[in-house]
Amino acid sequence: MDDSGIVDLYLARDESAIIETQRKYGQRLSRIACNMLDSAESAEECENDTYLEAWNRIPPHEPRTYLFSFLGKITRHLAIDRCRKNTSLKRQALFCELTAEMEECIPGRSSAEEAVDAKALKHSIDAYLSGLSVPQQNVFVRRYWFFDSIADIARQYGFSQSKVKTMLFRMREGLRTHLEKEGYII
Repeated sequence: MDDSGIVDLYLARDESAIIETQRKYGQRLSRIACNMLDSAESAEECENDTYLEAWNRIPPHEPRTYLFSFLGKITRHLAIDRCRKNTSLKRQALFCELTAEMEECIPGRSSAEEAVDAKALKHSIDAYLSGLSVPQQNVFVRRYWFFDSIADIARQYGFSQSKVKTMLFRMREGLRTHLEKEGYII
């Protein structure tokens, strides 16, 4: 079933929308959560919570052309919330590692004024990413949005792990330089 048909089921409040969503995107949503939580049980709970959240958000939203992105964003936020609640350092290691990597090139939100600038920051990051090659964009998004491991990214794109690490380092440095030119203090 296509995304528009699934959204129609949600809008009609037909419970088969959840079944169709799970059939089409369940594995991918579970992978996002599992990459962040490193626990199959927690990932399954996040996936199920995603379906409930989608049920509650459709309507008013009608993500006909971006259903996976809509669901992926929900899953990611649920997994991040679960990560924050989890006090085990072992489970938070990857999340903390990637957050630390990105903190080196993205300014924090320590004041209300900076929070207002978050939208401008998003546009600036999008502008930087749009200037990268498609493989670079894919590697960046796989690592920092989907939390894929270096090994998984290397395998998926046919790169060595060393190449992926180098690409990520250079992209973080490039993003940092780009943001500094835009006037952000890092």
